[in-house]
Amino acid sequence: METGLHTLTGIVTAGVEHRCLLLGEYLLVGGDRTVIRAGARLAVTGRKVPDLVTTCQQGTPFVVTSARSID
Repeated sequence: METGLHTLTGIVTAGVEHRCLLLGEYLLVGGDRTVIRAGARLAVTGRKVPDLVTTCQQGTPFVVTSARSID
């Protein structure tokens, strides 16, 4: 497990599974879903947790601690 915080930026896309959202190669886990939604352009801060088990079948899990719009 990686412990450092990272910030990702880009446009959120819908995953193939219901309620799964991606930012680039990362699966966004947690965070405010009123901000984190498909099509939103965001800066998302959190931690990469590659060994986290999820029901989504794509992306490296990224546990979100904060997200903000960069429109």
